[in-house]
Amino acid sequence: MCGIAGILTLDGRPVDRDQVQRMCDSIVHRGPDDEGLYFGAGVGLGMRRLSIIDLKTGHQPISNEDGSIWVVFNGEIYNFKELRADLKRRGHLFATGTDTETIVHLYEEYGKDCVQRMRGMFTFAVWDSRQRTLLLARDRLGIKPLYFAQAGKKLVFASELKAILQLPDVERRLDWGSVNYLFSFLSTPASKSILEGVHKLEPGHLLIASPGQSWRIESYWDVQFEPDYRHSEEYFVERLRELIEESVRLRLVSEVPLGAFLSGGIDSSSIVRTMAGLSSAPVKTFSIGFNEGGYNELEYARLVAKRLGTEHHELVLEPDVLGIIDDLPWYLDEPFGDPSAIPTYMVSKLASEHVTVVLSGDGGDELFAGYDRYAVEERERAYRIPSLVRNGLRLMAEMMPEGMKGRNFLRHFSYTGAERYMDSLTLFSHEEKQKLFQPEAFRLLREQDSLPSEIESLSKMNGNWLSGLQYLDLKSYLPLDILTKVDRMSMAHSIEVRVPLLDHKLVEFAATIPPELKLRRGITKDIFKRAMRGLLPDEIIDRPKKGFAIPLGSWFRGKLDRFVRELLLSETTRRRGILSPPYIEKILQLHERGRNLDFQIWTLISFELWCRRFLDQSPICTVRGAPQDSPPVVESRAQDCPA
Repeated sequence: MCGIAGILTLDGRPVDRDQVQRMCDSIVHRGPDDEGLYFGAGVGLGMRRLSIIDLKTGHQPISNEDGSIWVVFNGEIYNFKELRADLKRRGHLFATGTDTETIVHLYEEYGKDCVQRMRGMFTFAVWDSRQRTLLLARDRLGIKPLYFAQAGKKLVFASELKAILQLPDVERRLDWGSVNYLFSFLSTPASKSILEGVHKLEPGHLLIASPGQSWRIESYWDVQFEPDYRHSEEYFVERLRELIEESVRLRLVSEVPLGAFLSGGIDSSSIVRTMAGLSSAPVKTFSIGFNEGGYNELEYARLVAKRLGTEHHELVLEPDVLGIIDDLPWYLDEPFGDPSAIPTYMVSKLASEHVTVVLSGDGGDELFAGYDRYAVEERERAYRIPSLVRNGLRLMAEMMPEGMKGRNFLRHFSYTGAERYMDSLTLFSHEEKQKLFQPEAFRLLREQDSLPSEIESLSKMNGNWLSGLQYLDLKSYLPLDILTKVDRMSMAHSIEVRVPLLDHKLVEFAATIPPELKLRRGITKDIFKRAMRGLLPDEIIDRPKKGFAIPLGSWFRGKLDRFVRELLLSETTRRRGILSPPYIEKILQLHERGRNLDFQIWTLISFELWCRRFLDQSPICTVRGAPQDSPPVVESRAQDCPA
């Protein structure tokens, strides 16, 4: 696991070595064990390494035999031994035992199609000095991140946005389409970032660039939900068990201590159960809990840990988290509306005290239809509300004052189809954004509204409606929220998280399972539960689903009330001229009266803290270094950057 960065000058000029060094310095938390740089004609590659495999000779960048092809790599190639053996038979010579070296020889053999043979999580950059071509690649599901931007005559890329911001010619201007998306769906879009001109390379995509030519992006993988009705239900149950075991076994390869996150839900419990069956020593497991009973799941994690004989570690999280909240913007890179980043940060910190690699159960809800909103959609699809009635519901909702009980319910059922489903996912409606943002900010926001395109995309999906929703989540919610949170919060503590349920072969198989076997009579994940029956306690399989939620509501009404008000209604926030203080005050008042606005308030907090950390700072900042449990201290080469 590493962090990578680099620059390609499109006009062939030499790369500034200091700029690549600064980029690497800013992501030292991703790889505290080693650093490597390569500079060629018009290109500079850099990396920070977290040593997992081939601890002694796995230094990057790595080249082929004659030094004409170089690679920097973040991630793991789980089938690298099989690939390595095949490449040796084809005459390739290896100098190390690392999976990274496999990439350069695969590229020699197959060019850009090398990614088709890789089974793992990755982002990498290959520089071919003979062809003078840079190849950037991101794994199929988006487990590992990669940002890029064209800054003048340079194409720059990095594992994290903050590394790209080390270049003085990358401007810090808000991308208003991304701001709009954030306040709708908690994150920024798949192909853009919060800053104008800085992009994410989407999952399953390549970027190919050469000096003197325009760069291009290509898709190399996508999942197709095509149910296979030739097989029995028993076949899918047995094949699921086989693929999960194979996927977990591949991810147990490590030369450093390894453990697992354990929430007590069926996904993480299935991973721990499989690990226990493959390991000779007790599995190290890590859990987070809360004093607030409605949010605490430690009893279920303890049940699984006891039944499987794991070496269990847990932490109860208190509302005294101001230090954590202040750290998050640095590590998250962008505003992020999902408050479960807090417990993810803390469980990663707990795990880092014992292991370097952790397996998690992420992806199960998307693959096997585990979200409650799928069951809700199934029920709502049964309603047949005439258009005349729906128009009446909309008028009634518009006449009711904001915050009045039942208003959102009426508005929701005034929609139909994809528009209704997207309404259930939307944080702030169009009308609410008009009140939340200052007039000029709202004008910019309105010009780049992505919600209609999301609705159109969902409406055009062919086939079963449930498969359409799963596909939407696999392409958006999973990489933009779940995997972003896990990557940034684990890397903040220099640990690697592996995700067995997102092995692409398992994902492709899950897409062939008939949707009726996933959501059956309102029961989510039915086929997955059948596969785990007998392997896990019934109490785990049959328990109601809980998200990775935290008691923000009580915290915001209690110990954190003053912090929230002082932050969101501060003079700094007002001077920025983006958000409307009177409407923020109204949100806080509604929250104090008991309305659940946790995610809305957290998104506002995250946006404001990000603005202070990144938007308000001077353009050129370099890392001076900081302890692992706090964000790096930054200093400006021109003037002081706010801490």
